[in-house]
Amino acid sequence: MLLIDALYINNGGGKVLLDYLVQKLVDHKLEVFYLFDERCSNDFGYIPSDRKQYLKASLSNRHTFYKNNSQKFTKVFCFGNLPPTIRLNIPVYTYLQQKLFLTIPKEFNISQRLLFRVKSLIFSKFLKNTNFLLVQSNLMKESFLKKYTFNADNVVTLPFYPNEDLINKEDQREADSYIYVSAGAPHKNHIRLLNAFCKFYDETKRGKLYITVDLGTFISLGEFIQEKINQGYPIVNLGFVKREQLIERYNKTEYLVFPSLEESFGLGIVEAIECGCKVIGANLPYMFQVCEPSVTFDPFEEKSIYLALVESIKNNVHSTQQIIKNEINQLIKLLN
Repeated sequence: MLLIDALYINNGGGKVLLDYLVQKLVDHKLEVFYLFDERCSNDFGYIPSDRKQYLKASLSNRHTFYKNNSQKFTKVFCFGNLPPTIRLNIPVYTYLQQKLFLTIPKEFNISQRLLFRVKSLIFSKFLKNTNFLLVQSNLMKESFLKKYTFNADNVVTLPFYPNEDLINKEDQREADSYIYVSAGAPHKNHIRLLNAFCKFYDETKRGKLYITVDLGTFISLGEFIQEKINQGYPIVNLGFVKREQLIERYNKTEYLVFPSLEESFGLGIVEAIECGCKVIGANLPYMFQVCEPSVTFDPFEEKSIYLALVESIKNNVHSTQQIIKNEINQLIKLLN
């Protein structure tokens, strides 16, 4: 029996991928047991109760689970970045999605940097307990192998994402509209984007920017956003958006603008492209793993972001070319 260990996944892009993976495993009728975060206890009702367990996400709970249950499984897939706490005598695959285990942005404050240093140390301690490491891009593979000693042949690039519901409705787009789908962590670079957009609007009187920042979590950023809105800038903060609503918004928006300074994959980039958005993207390596953007900019310079927005309202902007593809079938074959 295959174990899917998703104990540390409960929201964001990781949860989107987990939902998709679980449904695909069910569709393929694989014999699977699932370890879920208790914050997902209202999800996965279609999984029989004897094939799943919800736990509070902690190292001690996870360690106890492996000590008590490891003999039940023939293969393990850790989908929360962290290999098992013990060495198992069966094939173990770990899916590394967290780029912050490899590099920590200088924009993080001291406490945030300390937190990810500790997490990185835990990751390195348990790395010997996995046979294979799966990543979402060749860039992640290269970054991982630069930092950690691991057999390169056992690091596999295998991106996957839900795309059956991603549709392109060209006739619905709002002219000069932009969207940035991301939480408000410092490396997501909202402040530079917002300042650049406001300058762009001041000079052109064109554009509307949609963002998705949780004001309850990112309070200071929320105050900054509200200040810009109060000043009359056409900025709409959608907050947390369900996937169905997000797809609808992509289909009504002309451009995805993506100024993030660090990404392991960039699920929002792929989703936006497949829904027909053009991409105005940071000229960083992660972006070119996913696509050839329509317009690029230096994400560390507000002026560069501003000039990219100006470029986007010209008539000769080319379409974005997608590079990455969904390899869910290859992943299912690997886990079978």
